[in-house]
Amino acid sequence: MNARTLLAIALWLVSALASAQEPPSRFWGDAWRGWHFYEDPEVDPDRPAAPPKTAVAPSKSLPTAPARPPELQEFERLQKTLEDVRNVAIMRPTEANVRRYMELESQVVARASTFADVAQRVAWSTPELDPTVQGRPVNAKALEVFEQQQLSDRSRSVADLGRDHVLIFFFRGDCPYCHAFAPTLDAFQARHGIRIEAVSVDGGSMPGFPFARRDNGIATALRVTQVPAVYLAQPFTGKITPIGFGVLSEAQLLERITAVSAPGYDAMLPSATRQVALP
Repeated sequence: MNARTLLAIALWLVSALASAQEPPSRFWGDAWRGWHFYEDPEVDPDRPAAPPKTAVAPSKSLPTAPARPPELQEFERLQKTLEDVRNVAIMRPTEANVRRYMELESQVVARASTFADVAQRVAWSTPELDPTVQGRPVNAKALEVFEQQQLSDRSRSVADLGRDHVLIFFFRGDCPYCHAFAPTLDAFQARHGIRIEAVSVDGGSMPGFPFARRDNGIATALRVTQVPAVYLAQPFTGKITPIGFGVLSEAQLLERITAVSAPGYDAMLPSATRQVALP
């Protein structure tokens, strides 16, 4: 072989080796595959493989609401029907429409009457559900016993309060209501053992309370604008709570004193209680 032939063979070998090392041509370099051909990307050996897809379990359906009782459905239908029939009768008060409404209403009243009868019989046989047994009685004789027992309990409570409490009685000497109320208070302190401290707002006197004090400013401090007025006071703490204004009966005095001295009254009505230095 001559030198020219050897050079041609060498160049051919170099070209063949270079083409063997090149990556395969892409699809855009192959006209025979066309422009719309898609070729999967090459896999990178250094990239971790994607985890296999797991089948997604079908989601559990939400629990369905329990079916409404048929009685409720019937009641709602009856209620809606009655309302519709009434509205029709109001808008078009013909004899037929009004009669239809009255007939349907009588059915509803009959059902309610039956319910009331059954409820009454249940109450008779179940003392804890009988309103005539629980709380304040409705029978006249039972009510008399209840009130006597309540009066005794309240009297005992007021007597216990009398150990460290007094009642302040504000009056005016020219007040006819104060004069009418004074005997009740005088008998109250004798019967229930709580001392009455009478305070004259105008300096006048009051029968039954010869040692009444003249007002020294306590009426102003308590904002007493109307007499007769009664306050419950605890001298060693200065705590004073209004009991009432005007003429009160013995039963009212007992009821109110017991109520204002009950635990929790201050939290229920904090503005009623005041702290005043008593003379």
